[in-house]
Amino acid sequence: MGLAIKVTIAPMLRALPLALALAPLALLAKPSQPQTQDEIFLAARAAARAGDYDKLGKYEARLQGYLLQPYVEAWQLLPRLEDAAAEEVRAFLAREQGSVLAQQVRKEWLRALGKKQQWDLFRAEHPLLAGDDNEIACYALQARWQQKDESAPAEVRAQWYAPRELPEGCVPLAETLIAQGRFTSGQVWERIRLLLEAGAVSAAWRTAEYLPPSEALNRGRLFAVAAGAQRHLDDKKKNLSPRAARELTMFALHRLARTDPPAAAGYWDRKLRARFSTGEQGYVWGQLALHAARRNLPEALEWYGHAEAAGAQLSEEQLAWRMRASLRQGNWGEVKITADTMSPLQRNEPAWIYWQGRAALALGNAAEARTLFARIAGEHHFYARLAGEELGLAFNIPPKGYTPTAEEVAVIARTPGFQRALALYRLDQRPESVREWIWSIRGMDDRQLLAAAEFARQNEMFDRAINTADKTLALHDFSVRYLAPYREALGENARAQQLEEAWVLGLVRQESRFISAIKSSAGAAGLMQLMPATAKWVARRMGMQGYSWAQVTDTGVNAALGTYYLRHVLDDLDGNPVLAAAAYNAGPGRARRWRDTRPLEGAIYAETIPFNETRDYVKKVMNNTMYYAAMLGGEVRSLKARLGIIAPRGGNDRAMAQRETGQEEAQ
Repeated sequence: MGLAIKVTIAPMLRALPLALALAPLALLAKPSQPQTQDEIFLAARAAARAGDYDKLGKYEARLQGYLLQPYVEAWQLLPRLEDAAAEEVRAFLAREQGSVLAQQVRKEWLRALGKKQQWDLFRAEHPLLAGDDNEIACYALQARWQQKDESAPAEVRAQWYAPRELPEGCVPLAETLIAQGRFTSGQVWERIRLLLEAGAVSAAWRTAEYLPPSEALNRGRLFAVAAGAQRHLDDKKKNLSPRAARELTMFALHRLARTDPPAAAGYWDRKLRARFSTGEQGYVWGQLALHAARRNLPEALEWYGHAEAAGAQLSEEQLAWRMRASLRQGNWGEVKITADTMSPLQRNEPAWIYWQGRAALALGNAAEARTLFARIAGEHHFYARLAGEELGLAFNIPPKGYTPTAEEVAVIARTPGFQRALALYRLDQRPESVREWIWSIRGMDDRQLLAAAEFARQNEMFDRAINTADKTLALHDFSVRYLAPYREALGENARAQQLEEAWVLGLVRQESRFISAIKSSAGAAGLMQLMPATAKWVARRMGMQGYSWAQVTDTGVNAALGTYYLRHVLDDLDGNPVLAAAAYNAGPGRARRWRDTRPLEGAIYAETIPFNETRDYVKKVMNNTMYYAAMLGGEVRSLKARLGIIAPRGGNDRAMAQRETGQEEAQ
């Protein structure tokens, strides 16, 4: 499927020791003393992580001229940034100018300079930083404030209303606003609510220290509510006159609603509501509605109505889930009302454009629906495909817009950032490799991106090839966007399990981007990202002799285990690929529970999956399947037909869930 361009690797990359390409073997051998430069580099990495800087210095001396030597130099410099002379840091930045490593060191140096309030140096270096982060942005505001820039303190509001710990650099500015009365106690409470909603109880307590004495929050009671919301709500004698007491009760209702919205609503009866202001009632109804919608409960829309009647200002998340609750109930009028309530930015997200179009169609506004569908139908995502089908557009793979020349790919191969990315990739230093790659493709046009994608494909960096080809805007190569390495193993096992090959490839593209040795932070491994318990269970069911976990990254073994499990899940879930994809990501029990009491359109089921990761996963797997089916020349079915209708929950769902053998937890 890919191009067959041959590239002569640049001398610098060609000179890398043979052990670089054989890094996995070198790692297995574990020599007592590192011999090759690759081994020395990995040993230096281990020394840096262990904080053994004497050993690190010795390794660094042995890596002069090595492609990745600047990393070792940076590992020595980073722990000393607070005390290092400016000349030393600037010398490193000059040597590594233009590299991602220089940007990482500059970012850490700016943090150190801000912490020490060395504002002259900070102001000189800050403009040279590509990108920013919250902490450095706060120090930049503080640097402006030191120069009497009165607009700086006001700009801390964006940080104040973020549901996370306030960066250290913004604390003095926030305290200034509070002391000057420009942040009221009401705004302190708003931040406390945001933090409590996010589960950041300790950060909420630290924010509560800014409250006036008359509104002080009791630390013990706050953490008691976090630990046992229902126990707090059961106390009928509590005095709700102080605002702090009402806020604690609202927090308890929110906390309980996360796991049991009807139980929380049961406490929120007329008698309790009467002790709260209209605005407070609106806030509580909004929280109850959000969590009911996330659990696909029919009460959600009614509770949203109560929140709206009380004048609540719903957040973007609450509006998104109001839209999903409306879809779940087939209430197209409410879909339109919710879309009209959204901000222009949110309303113009592809998902909501599509569902606005569907609402217009259902409400008899065909011309408006066509206009909405046409806005996204030319794109290549899940909702673009559905919109195209509503317009009756045939599904075609976009023609190849450009084929990079051998010289264009060779230019990529000679670029230091790509050389480092490849070297780190082969040494299984994946996070660093990805950072080098992302930094190196920034600002590239479509032709350069396709050349970089081809370089990645040739070097079996399949994830980088796919992700890079995915970024083109006008010139595309879908044979790289939808690579199919290991197709022989995946296709053979798919056929053996009577699974559609395109669907299996679409799932693997989403799971691992065809990186056979990849391991997730959760412990899943291989092409089909199998968890240890799942792989062991499947191997036993298959009668696989001599299976061990070490085999799971073997492409043939992983494909056999993964497709067998996928077949098992598919059979267990009505043969519906949408349910099976959801189950593969989040567990069969959850996929069942997310069904409705009535038949549900597959696209609505996908949109109303409560887990953000799984919702995105299912859409992408199904969209991937469309492209692989077209590229493999198989049956071209519409996406809507593939999504199908999700059967309602059955009475035996609980019994089936009890028969699960641990796969849900594993996946």
